[in-house]
Amino acid sequence: MALSDADVQKQIKHMMAFIEQEANEKAEEIDAKAEEEFNIEKGRLVQTQRLKIMEYYEKKEKQIEQQKKIQMSNLMNQARLKVLKARDDLIADLLNEAKLRLAKVTKDAARYQALLDGLVLQGFFQLLERKVVIRCRKQDLPLVQSAVQKTVPSYKSATKKDIDVIIDQDNCLLPEIAGGVEIFNADGKIKVSNTLESRLDLIAQQMMPDIRVALFGANANRKFLD
Repeated sequence: MALSDADVQKQIKHMMAFIEQEANEKAEEIDAKAEEEFNIEKGRLVQTQRLKIMEYYEKKEKQIEQQKKIQMSNLMNQARLKVLKARDDLIADLLNEAKLRLAKVTKDAARYQALLDGLVLQGFFQLLERKVVIRCRKQDLPLVQSAVQKTVPSYKSATKKDIDVIIDQDNCLLPEIAGGVEIFNADGKIKVSNTLESRLDLIAQQMMPDIRVALFGANANRKFLD
């Protein structure tokens, strides 16, 4: 039995409706799949970027921490250097004050004479020369002459050697020298400085560790003692 035009049109519409429904369902399925993949990819990208941001700020934090350590170390070193300089300045001031007080040593004539005797004799033994030249302050010439008279016999007795001593009266030590003597060999190339200032400097150098301990206490960081 042949279909009428109305039946054909009806079937065509039915088929078109079916195809459209299938297409809509397929499109919805594709949209859902795309949405799912989009969300997955978005989540992956977000996680990746979050990790990158965390790594970036962790790196920055470490850099800042390192900079803080360096800055703190620099500040500590600067502070330590300032402390050391202040200590050195204090010691220098004390030594300068001690030098200013050296003049008092010469006020006691007997004590100063004994000191000159020892300084002259020590110079003889240090040089061990056949001929020596002594320089002193102009006002000390009589005291040095007396010291030479007393020490030459002691030197000869100890060394079994003669010694010719010249006191240079034309080239006296400068007035600002507190006292003591300078002793030269014959050609003036070797000198023993036994002025009061040089002896103070020598003693200060030898006693510097004790001076520092007395002023500032023992160094807590020092592991070994000489």
